[in-house]
Amino acid sequence: MFNTTRAKKTKENTEEFSSKYNEKKLHSSLADNINLFKEIFSNDDTIIYRGFSNQNNESIKCCVIYVEGMANSAIIYESIIKPILENKFLNDKKDFFNDLFNKVIISNDIEKTSSIQIMLQSIISGDTLLLINGSKEALVIGSKGWQIRSIDEPTSEMAVLAPREGFTESLMVNLSLFRRKLQTPDLKFNFITLGVRSNTRICISYIEGIANEKILQELYKRLKDIEIDAILGISYVQELIKDSPLSIFETIGYTERPDVVSAKLLEGRIAIFIEGNPFVITVPHLFMEYFQVNEDYFENFYSGSIIRIFRVMGFILTITVSALYVSFTTFHQELIPTPLLLSIMAARKGIPFPTIVSALVMTLVFELLREAGARMPTYIGQALSIVGTLVIGQAAVDARLVSAPMVIVIAFSSITSLMITKIKTAALLLRIIFLILASFLGIYGILAGCIGLLIHLYEIRSFGVPYMANLELSSFDFQDLKDTFIRAPWWYMNYRPKFIAAKNFKRKTSGGRKS
Repeated sequence: MFNTTRAKKTKENTEEFSSKYNEKKLHSSLADNINLFKEIFSNDDTIIYRGFSNQNNESIKCCVIYVEGMANSAIIYESIIKPILENKFLNDKKDFFNDLFNKVIISNDIEKTSSIQIMLQSIISGDTLLLINGSKEALVIGSKGWQIRSIDEPTSEMAVLAPREGFTESLMVNLSLFRRKLQTPDLKFNFITLGVRSNTRICISYIEGIANEKILQELYKRLKDIEIDAILGISYVQELIKDSPLSIFETIGYTERPDVVSAKLLEGRIAIFIEGNPFVITVPHLFMEYFQVNEDYFENFYSGSIIRIFRVMGFILTITVSALYVSFTTFHQELIPTPLLLSIMAARKGIPFPTIVSALVMTLVFELLREAGARMPTYIGQALSIVGTLVIGQAAVDARLVSAPMVIVIAFSSITSLMITKIKTAALLLRIIFLILASFLGIYGILAGCIGLLIHLYEIRSFGVPYMANLELSSFDFQDLKDTFIRAPWWYMNYRPKFIAAKNFKRKTSGGRKS
């Protein structure tokens, strides 16, 4: 079983290896085989060659080949070198190779192979290759042992009441964290390899009987169509498999919390784990997921619902407030109460730039400060964001470059965007678009922008699922609204989302006081 699995994983993306090394074969001479690998890995000083022989039979000669820093040297010595060195019963005249495989090597991750492609791929992925004198086959022994980051709370999705563990860069550690959340045999894990040069392992996980088979097959098709040198982050996969690639909205979700991935799979979604990345991709991804936070489900449903409504309001305000200010002060002064209008006009006295120019410039300045603060070390970045904003804002007002109301409006727009960080890029672009529309057409431009935005959102698909599926008026279902703008109590959320899950819609949510 192991042999088939490893061969399948290695074979899937070794076209370049095959074309370059398909004619190379192992020899019976150990020295010739060592020279073969030294030729292949020329100018690579990280490759370690350790030759040794049995203490009781000098004719039994072996050599292990591995990458320093990627393989665990303790495993290599205890499981491979020491058993062969000290074994008193090895005899190279009999079935020596099979004795090593079945009786000597202390490892449950071992494979016989004569394929140079599999040997090379195994070495560079952290396993150890054992060459034996007189054999045209070799043994590949699992010995991965590179350093990994410890499990801690994800900084991008911090929570008070939710679990504090997040994914790391190790694929197998991530899968173990995830499996602890869903201990069911229906949880499936399938591996594929992507990247011609990186040969990055990808794991597709789903719950059998809940996940939609059509979505699963479409995902496999899109992943297998990927042709790229390397997969170094989740964005590589996201951009290559997403629907509506030119849209400002993401149709592929991501998270670094095991509890979030578990909850999404229980709704029928599919997760994609990528070796070397602490973020996990989930599909399909819908618009309302921007406003759903894992902590909504760990606190009282009243609190979760109120905060979620605030997030939705925050998104609406961040894209429209500055545009409304521009439209009211430029075209619709009659809609502003007279005392407020007089105050605004007094503040704008002496300002040399039109309102739209001031709004665009201040929006750009605030975004530059926020981005600079995010890229700098934490203790400096926070001070830069706060002090820089205060100093520049006050200086701009004192220099009569912008008015005080303009600074307040732009600051409010920037603050509300922090409530929905995963949609900040789309929110910024929409804010600028609405500003431009408001500068030409006033409130009518904003209304036109809202209509265009809704049309765009309703035409987007994520793996065949409408982006606004749970908000479509044509297929209105009250059950689908119980986890959208509000978070209903668990005993009312009796069904999984029907537009995602293929079957087994009924949830186990009975119990509790309902009155």
